[in-house]
Amino acid sequence: MKLFLTCLLCLFLTSAMQAQKIRIKTGIEVLKEQNFKCLEGKRVGLITNPTGVDNRMKSTIDILHEAPNVNLVALYGPEHGVRGDVHAGDHVTDIKDASTGLPVYSLYGKTRKATPEMLKDVDVLVYDIQDIGCRSFTYISTMGLAMEAAAENGKEFVVLDRPNPVGGLKIEGNLVEDDCVSFVSQFKIPYLYALTCGELALMLNGEGMLKNGEQCNLHVVKMKGWKRKMDYTQTGLQWVPSSPHIPHPHSAFFYPVSGILGELGYMSIGVGYTIPFQMFAAPWIEADRLAKNLNGLNVPGVIFRPMYLKPFYSVGKGELLQGV
Repeated sequence: MKLFLTCLLCLFLTSAMQAQKIRIKTGIEVLKEQNFKCLEGKRVGLITNPTGVDNRMKSTIDILHEAPNVNLVALYGPEHGVRGDVHAGDHVTDIKDASTGLPVYSLYGKTRKATPEMLKDVDVLVYDIQDIGCRSFTYISTMGLAMEAAAENGKEFVVLDRPNPVGGLKIEGNLVEDDCVSFVSQFKIPYLYALTCGELALMLNGEGMLKNGEQCNLHVVKMKGWKRKMDYTQTGLQWVPSSPHIPHPHSAFFYPVSGILGELGYMSIGVGYTIPFQMFAAPWIEADRLAKNLNGLNVPGVIFRPMYLKPFYSVGKGELLQGV
C-alpha cells in the first residue's frame, strides 16, 4: 500500500509540474475566458472525443454541459466514439451518453456525415478534437463533412482550435488524386499539412474545398500562445491518446512514417505490440542484417536497432517476427 501511495503521489506531482509548464491556451480555454459568448442563446451540438479537454483535463462535454449560459443538446461521435470506448474501425452507434443523458449521434456508422434529422434540434455545431497533423487520420474528415452538413442545413460551425502535434512548418507528401478520395483522404491536402484544425477549417471553407464549393458559417476560437515551430511536447499540454495506437505525442511523428505500409497487411508496424508505428517486422526479415543495411544509409537523426517479437494481435499475431 505504501508503494502504491508513493507512486500515486509521484504521478500527481508530475502532473502538477506539467501543468505549471503549460505555455498555450487551447480553444476551449479561450472559450471559457470569453464566457462562451459565441454559444449563448443557441442550441449546441458537440463533436468531440476524449481528447477534447481543457488544460486541467476536464472534458469539453462536461464543461459545456455545466456552463449556465450554454444549452448543450446533442453529442456527435467520430471514430472511437465520444468517450473513446469503440475499437478502431468499428462502427459507432447512436446511444445516450451515460454521464449527461444527452443523445449521441454516430458520425462513424451508417453515415459519416450528419443528416438533417441529426441536426434538426441544434443551431450550432462545435468541434473539439485533437488530431495528429496527418491526412489519413479520420478526425479531419469528420470535421470537413460536418462543415458540409452545417452549410447544407444552415447551421453555424465553431472550431475550438488545438495544436498540430508535429508543428506548423513541416509540409510533406503528395495531394490526393481524384480516384483516391476516401474517408482517410477526404480532401486534396498534403499528407502532412502543417495546419491546426482551425486553420484547416478556414482553408477548406475559404478555398471552396467543401462539396460543390459550399461555405459554412464558420467561427474559429483561436489558441493563445501557440507558435508554428512548436511540436506537442513544447506546448506543455498533457497528451491524451487520440486513438488507442497513438499513446504518446511522439506517436504523431511515427504514424505518417509507417502507417501506409501497415495497410498492405503483410508486415507488422507495431499495431498489436507495445510500440505502434515505431517498427517494421515480418517472419521473413533477418533483423541484424536489415538493421545493418538501414544504418548504412546514414539517415539523419535515425538509428535502427534489430528486434524480435510476437505481436499480441493484428498482423503476425502469435508468430515470431524479426524487424527493426
